[in-house]
Amino acid sequence: MEHWNSTLRSGFILEGILDGSSYPELLCATVTFLYMLALTSNGLLLLVITVDVRLHVPMYLLLRQLSLIDLLFTSVVTPKAVVDFLLRDNTISFEGCALQLFSAMTLGGAEDLLLAFMAYDRYVAICHPLNYMIFMSPKACWIMMATSWILASLSALGHTVYTMHFPFCMSQEIRHLLCEVPPLLKLACADTSQYELMVYVTGVIFLLLPLSVIVTSYALILFTVLHMPSNEGRKKALVTCSSHLTVVGMFYGGATFMYVLPSSFHSPKQDNIISVFYTIVTPALNPLIYSLRNKEVIGAFRRVLERHILPARSSL
Repeated sequence: MEHWNSTLRSGFILEGILDGSSYPELLCATVTFLYMLALTSNGLLLLVITVDVRLHVPMYLLLRQLSLIDLLFTSVVTPKAVVDFLLRDNTISFEGCALQLFSAMTLGGAEDLLLAFMAYDRYVAICHPLNYMIFMSPKACWIMMATSWILASLSALGHTVYTMHFPFCMSQEIRHLLCEVPPLLKLACADTSQYELMVYVTGVIFLLLPLSVIVTSYALILFTVLHMPSNEGRKKALVTCSSHLTVVGMFYGGATFMYVLPSSFHSPKQDNIISVFYTIVTPALNPLIYSLRNKEVIGAFRRVLERHILPARSSL
């Protein structure tokens, strides 16, 4: 109990990837650049989709939600990691750790489910275009987004409460970039085997089940695309779907490694690299992957630039 009270008073020490790097200054500059890129690219995508009414369709409303999640997700992790490195102070309070754990799990879970809904949206658009507005009505779209947030937040709340109730007496050093369930359980001085099984089951539900929906959707899409008579339609469908699959591969790969693979496959160094990938790198690249190869988004950005930004500058 003495160790438990000590943890409550002084919190934890996050020993992330910046602390164990051979070139920490260069890595810190890279992480900062990726964070600024994530803020800029996701912020612009949010602005363009919100302002341009031509993009107020289910596909882009879901994409706007993905940009919001990515922006929040990287903001939960990156600013603290950079500031801690610059100030040489890696401490985080018990309450701060719990808040970071809840926020990261909520945003990660919401993105898991949202990517599956986005795959379903592409399946309906390509395989059943005549019934698209029936299956993907504005109401259905909002239900999908609300479902992602509600289920993810409930799961995150349960995991946060149960994880933080353990007595942490092994050490106060979390050898990880952020407060997540696997590295926290390594510090617990109680039997966590049953709870680790529950984490595994939850990981399967929130990762592998949506991933199976995505794989099935794109298998059906590929079958339909290959039988399209129009080369232009086939090319457009493949470009859109390849962008989505790239995002899916980047996010699900890292998240599956952290929450589905057994603990024997984990090491602090590997876990840190994986966590950087899906909390910092992926949010920075997602909007670029979606927008650079999307003529509609590029056209909308030009229209917003011409109507709102350039006139404001000329008036000055």
